[in-house]
Amino acid sequence: MIKNDNILALASPSGVGAISLIRISGPESITIVDKFFKGAENIKLIDQDANKVQLGYIMDQDRVIDKVLVTIFRNPKSYTGENLVEISCHGSVFIQQSIIQLFLSSNCRIANAGEFTMRSFLNGKMDLSQAESVADLISSNSEASHRLAMNQMRGGFKKDINELRMELVNFASLIELELDFSQEDVEFANMKELNKLLDKITFSLKKLIDSFKTGNVIKNGIPISIVGEPNTGKSTLLNILLNEERAIVSSIAGTTRDTIEDQININGVVCRFIDTAGIRSTDDEIESIGIERTFKKMKESEIVIFLIDYSNLDSKKINFYKEYLNEIEEKFTSAKLITVFNKNDIKTDISTSELEKFNPIQISAKENINIDGLKNEIINYVNNLTSQIDNSTISNSRHYDLLNKTYEEIHKVKTSIANKISSDLLAIDIKQAIYYLGELTGEISNDEILGNIFSKFCIGK
Repeated sequence: MIKNDNILALASPSGVGAISLIRISGPESITIVDKFFKGAENIKLIDQDANKVQLGYIMDQDRVIDKVLVTIFRNPKSYTGENLVEISCHGSVFIQQSIIQLFLSSNCRIANAGEFTMRSFLNGKMDLSQAESVADLISSNSEASHRLAMNQMRGGFKKDINELRMELVNFASLIELELDFSQEDVEFANMKELNKLLDKITFSLKKLIDSFKTGNVIKNGIPISIVGEPNTGKSTLLNILLNEERAIVSSIAGTTRDTIEDQININGVVCRFIDTAGIRSTDDEIESIGIERTFKKMKESEIVIFLIDYSNLDSKKINFYKEYLNEIEEKFTSAKLITVFNKNDIKTDISTSELEKFNPIQISAKENINIDGLKNEIINYVNNLTSQIDNSTISNSRHYDLLNKTYEEIHKVKTSIANKISSDLLAIDIKQAIYYLGELTGEISNDEILGNIFSKFCIGK
């Protein structure tokens, strides 16, 4: 699978900038660059010590293309585990392309997406879960998502997974040995010890699987739905939270007919606010579709802000909201419900004691009253969420899927032991669990899986 050729890519964003970075990796990378490099100190790159920077010129015969800094890394002490050269040149598109074309004419090719990181994985510089976290690190857009990616890139759950896998491998070996001596009355695999191991693995797997919910929302942003009846001020609240006129505000009921989304960074976490269509009975086909989408977004949300028009409350509406909020708490158990009384600047004498169990926050979106109180409620939830991040928090859907498959196989083994199923059938389920754990870290892989993973990377990484 490891290609023994030389790859080249622009590692910095394309376009004009102060500095651009061009990377070359492969067995001949240092020699290739050396052909076109004239050092200021007349030291040949092939003679230069590793991990040192040299000032000089990239030359096309007698023509100077650019004054550059060249850094060389010799295998295996490089990102890819191969000889690797990084060239820092000026950010002119013309200069970038001139240098790239020069190297392409000398036994180099343009790297595929993620090929530098794939070579790092194939050369044993990192496991597959760490390689995937590189892409997450590059795309991280908040302090929390950056911390999550860094944890995983440093090894995260790699050690725990490898230990669990090796223990399963050892037990599988004992069961296989037992099968080889099936004619003899011997027991190599102690079922009590195996059950203890399975309990340990089940606990570890469950912890990792449960962490995905936290990891996923931190990675992709916390979805926060703003819901309520028409004209309660949902769009006004969205605009004030985002500090921009993102949604159309109108006194006409049903103005918002589809979901409107935008995001802000709160305490180092991206929060995705979603303005939804007002919930009510309607014969309008388009508005009905919008209301359906509102309920869908509520199911997908981490926080549901339920907005109530405080100025328009009466005993009938209070009873309706009481029932409706109870229904939301029952249906959307995974989401935090924040009840908000909007338009509290307009006086009303109606008692709201029936809704006190929902701890409503009183605001005026239009007058910007107590918006900080609502933000603090969101911040407290965000802080609680980020406090759950540790080295075992996962955010990758592939990891989540494989961990679930492993969990199912382990459950099958436990059931088989309880039902005194034969050792040969036990061995099959244990081997399958080992296979899934191996896929997770890349101990077991194939070209199709690797191609799919690394195709999502940017060129130059």
